[in-house]
Amino acid sequence: MAWNQPGNDGQDRDPWGSGNKGSNSGGNKGGRKPGAYDLDDLFRKIGSKLGGGGNKGGGEGNNKQSSPISGRLGILALAAVVVVWAGSGFYTIKESDRGVVLRFGEYSGIVGPGLNWKPTFIDQVVPVNVETVREQATNGMMLTSDENVIRVEMNVQYRVTDPAQYLFSVTNPDNSLRQALDSAVRGVIGQSAMEQVLTTNRAFIRDVTQKELEATIAPYKMGITLLDVNFQAARPPEDVKAAFDDVISAREEEQKTIREAHAYRNEVLPLAKGNAQRMIEEAEAYKASVVFKAEGEVASFAKMLPEYRAAPEITRERLYIETMERVLGNTRKVIANDKSNSMLVLPLDQIMRGTNGNVAPASKSNPSSARMTNSNNGSSSVGSAPAQPNSPVRGDAVRVGRQ
Repeated sequence: MAWNQPGNDGQDRDPWGSGNKGSNSGGNKGGRKPGAYDLDDLFRKIGSKLGGGGNKGGGEGNNKQSSPISGRLGILALAAVVVVWAGSGFYTIKESDRGVVLRFGEYSGIVGPGLNWKPTFIDQVVPVNVETVREQATNGMMLTSDENVIRVEMNVQYRVTDPAQYLFSVTNPDNSLRQALDSAVRGVIGQSAMEQVLTTNRAFIRDVTQKELEATIAPYKMGITLLDVNFQAARPPEDVKAAFDDVISAREEEQKTIREAHAYRNEVLPLAKGNAQRMIEEAEAYKASVVFKAEGEVASFAKMLPEYRAAPEITRERLYIETMERVLGNTRKVIANDKSNSMLVLPLDQIMRGTNGNVAPASKSNPSSARMTNSNNGSSSVGSAPAQPNSPVRGDAVRVGRQ
């Protein structure tokens, strides 16, 4: 049956249960239209329940007294809720962190370190450390370009520079960076020979790996910056480790020998250059002296030419005497007669040098070497060695006298 079915002495039925005839349990007073809902009564009922109730079935006067009290309690409760909500919005960001603000789950901005406030249930703040140096490492057996297998260990150090990109660009940036590092290391090792990885090209491989890693993560905008890539270890398999240790020892011995050779070169080369320079300077000095001497002789002969033209015989005689004086002044002298086989041998060297101003007698120095004979033309021969009878004079004899 519909609630507004006509009847009941011309009054509609009340949907809130006013079933007694001629009564208004809902407080229908003051000429209001029958069946209309009284909002004031509804608010009074809610206020009476919040205020502790009062007496059930109480009169209209009790409701009027409890209504102001109930309103004040509701306002106080609402104010307490607002205070609690506002106080719960204060938060602190550490000095090393930056806060990423999400408003209803959407990125809104970044807040700095210190005390901040956010509307609870509306904003959410995720702190991200931007100063700590983080690290990711990779290791494993890798294949080289010469088809050898080695174990490589390498790590990368990085720092977060863009918190928003770090949180939202990729699902897990740390794991993505580790995978990119593993891929870059394997690519570089695959292009290098085993000997280069173990000995000479470690620094070059580290630099190339860092460049490859930066190029790999750049398109993803992960919000991180690489600080350093460390090549920690590279080892051959245990089965061939002894052989590779021998190779490394031979390489070190080679480097030692090269260094020693360079040291010897640095020691000998300056000395050789000095000797060569000294010889060159001596040759230049000899050249200059010969040239000057020749020029002096030319000048001397040029000065003698007029004298020679004036008196040729006298000039020739004087030149001959000067020449013999220079030649015989520093040589052993033997004076012999052309036409006689007998010689007079005298110790001319001792006579010329002299000993304390006295001349030693010839008989004491060599009694058997002093002999005197008369020659056919009255000349005599003097020498420092005994002459053999019936034999010509040899050695460094100098013929003296004019023919």
